[in-house]
Amino acid sequence: MNAHAISQDRPVLGVMWMLATTLSFTGVNVIVHHLGADLPAAQTSFVRFLWGILFVAPAIWQLRKMRFSARIWGLFGLRGAMQALAVLLWFYAMARIPIADVTAIGYLNPIVVTLGGALLLGEGFAWRRGAAIAVALIGALIILRPGLREVAPGHIAQLGAAIFFGLAYLVAKHLSAHAPASIIVALMTLSITLCLAPFAIVVWQPINLNETLWLGLTAVFATAGHYCMTRAFACAPVTVTQPVAFLQLVFGSTAGLLLFGEHIDPYVLLGGGMIIGAVSYVTWREAKTKRRGVTPAIPQTKV
Repeated sequence: MNAHAISQDRPVLGVMWMLATTLSFTGVNVIVHHLGADLPAAQTSFVRFLWGILFVAPAIWQLRKMRFSARIWGLFGLRGAMQALAVLLWFYAMARIPIADVTAIGYLNPIVVTLGGALLLGEGFAWRRGAAIAVALIGALIILRPGLREVAPGHIAQLGAAIFFGLAYLVAKHLSAHAPASIIVALMTLSITLCLAPFAIVVWQPINLNETLWLGLTAVFATAGHYCMTRAFACAPVTVTQPVAFLQLVFGSTAGLLLFGEHIDPYVLLGGGMIIGAVSYVTWREAKTKRRGVTPAIPQTKV
C-alpha cells in the first residue's frame, strides 16, 4: 500500500472535514443573501475578495520568486477573468433568488467541467457521461420550469456562474501542473480583485462598517471552507467525501426557510437531486475506471 492510499484511509475523518466544508460555504451563502441587493454585486464581490487578499498575502509575496512563461501568465489572467465573471454573477444571483435555487443550480458546475473536459481537453465522452449530462440538464429545467413560472434574472445569472466556474476550473486544472496550489489560489484571489475593481468603482455606493465586516466574515468562511475541503481530500477519496457536499442543498433550504421565510420548493429539490445523482454517477465511474477525473467536488467551485 502506497503513502497516498494510507493517507486517504480515514473515511470518517474525511466526512467530518467535508461536513465542516459544507457548513462553511453555507455560511457564505447565508451572509451574502442576508446583505441582499442594497449594494451592487460588483461592489460586494470586490470587497469580499479584497478581504481575501489578507489571507493569501504570504503566497502573494512568494510570487517574486516565481518564473512563468508568457503563456502561463496568460492562463492565469484567463482563469482570473472567468472566475471574476462567475463570482460577479453568483453574488448577483445569491442576493436576489432563494438560497436553495442558487445551490441547486450551482451543482451544474461539475457537469460543465465534465462536458468541457470532453470537448476541449479530449478526455473522452462515453455514452454514460452523455446520459449523466442529459439527466443533469433535465434537472436544471425542472428547477427553472421556463413557461410555468417566471425565470428571474438571478436564475439566468446563476446559470452563467455555473458555466464560468466550470471553465475557470478547467484552466486551473491545467495550471496545477505548472504552479503550487498556494500560488494558484493567491493569483486567483489577486486577479479576481483586480478584475472586479473597475466594475466596483463605476457602481460604488456608500458602505457602512457593518456591511464591510459581514463581507469580511464571508472571506473567513470561504477560506475555512477551502482549508477543510483540502483536509477532507487528504483523509478520504472524493467518492467518499463528495456526497457530504450535497448536504449544502439541505442546509441552504433550511436556512432559507428559517432565516428568510423562503418556502421549500419541491421542484428545486427534485431537480437538484437529479443533478446530484448525475454528478455522483460521473464521479463514481471515473473512480471505477481509475482515470484522472476532471469533475470537482462541489465546493471546489465556490467563491
